[in-house]
Amino acid sequence: MAGESARVPFVGLTGGIAAGKSEALKAFERLGAATLSTDAVVHELLTSGEVRDMLVERFGDAVAPGGEIDRGAVADVVFGDDEQRKWLEGLLWPRVGRRVREWREEVDRREPPPPAAVVEVPLLFEAGMEDGFDTTIAIVADEPTRGDRAGGRGHRGVDERTSRQLTQDQKAERADVVVRNEGSLEDLERELSTVLGTMGS
Repeated sequence: MAGESARVPFVGLTGGIAAGKSEALKAFERLGAATLSTDAVVHELLTSGEVRDMLVERFGDAVAPGGEIDRGAVADVVFGDDEQRKWLEGLLWPRVGRRVREWREEVDRREPPPPAAVVEVPLLFEAGMEDGFDTTIAIVADEPTRGDRAGGRGHRGVDERTSRQLTQDQKAERADVVVRNEGSLEDLERELSTVLGTMGS
């Protein structure tokens, strides 16, 4: 029988904008880890009636054209306004945290257990969530690489979002494990495989 000490290692994955967090999460999934993206959880919450209605009440119909939340429109409202941003975070973060806890409990019941449960949290350290994980991993990349990736995706409000985040160096200093992502996806997956092999040891 597995006791508490045998729980699946719980990993918080973070990094700078366009450093490759999402690619790292996909690589962990290919390697057999259970994975969850808090961005995906937020997207799911924004499509729920309760949260959508609260956003429309707070920000107006412009954030939900046709009844569907426009994340870009919400970003335009909140990222330049600390009060609105804090209100939105207060609405979403407790719900995200609850969803993550429920997911972890489900993963811990899986047979056979996965080698790790990895949650991508872009604002892991900024939100003070690092203590909830057994291990934290920061994905980093050099500035030219990140600039090319961000430019190719057409991020909205990158400057504002980056100014709210810790720098890559600060994230790396706080993380238990730092993974550089400047090569191929195969390179990234090989390095993450090595990291995964140390879990629970």
